[in-house]
Amino acid sequence: MSFLQKLINGVTRLNDFLGRWIALLVFVMSALLLFEVICRYAFDSPTVWTTELTQFLFGIYSIMAGGYVMAHRGHVNVDLLYSHIPVRGQAIIDIFTSVVFYIFILAFLYFATSMAWESIESMETSYSAWNPPVWPVKAFMPVAVFLVLLQGTVKLLRDIAVAINPANAEVLKDGIDTGEEEQI
Repeated sequence: MSFLQKLINGVTRLNDFLGRWIALLVFVMSALLLFEVICRYAFDSPTVWTTELTQFLFGIYSIMAGGYVMAHRGHVNVDLLYSHIPVRGQAIIDIFTSVVFYIFILAFLYFATSMAWESIESMETSYSAWNPPVWPVKAFMPVAVFLVLLQGTVKLLRDIAVAINPANAEVLKDGIDTGEEEQI
């Protein structure tokens, strides 16, 4: 169980670390938009690049948050009945529903990789007045999907371990298992 526990903790910590760093983009985006507002209304000199750069950063912010949100069980979950089922039953249900997750995430990974590769090959730009390269933003897509795939695999492994022995639920906790209480 030690290897499984290390794997679960390692992938979850990776997603947690990246998610916390990516969250800092909110401050960069806010600063860019504030800069644009000041330039536009105080100096009557709008920029052509701040809004588009903010949109690119928001795209990266949005897709890269998936692994973090999954690690912290933050995705939408309808649990009217689910929350009343014992832990082992929840794990068994999650094992069966993981099939849908894998169909979706593997298709998403395939198309994201294909789209990113085409964008990189053609050195795609936005064709706007500023015309920045789009391919670096699109290159984040397969990376982000792969991180969600890793976190989903960790969840499946945990669910299998819990379905076999419900006592594993305490040993293999979801989220960040550093031995300390999570700070908010």
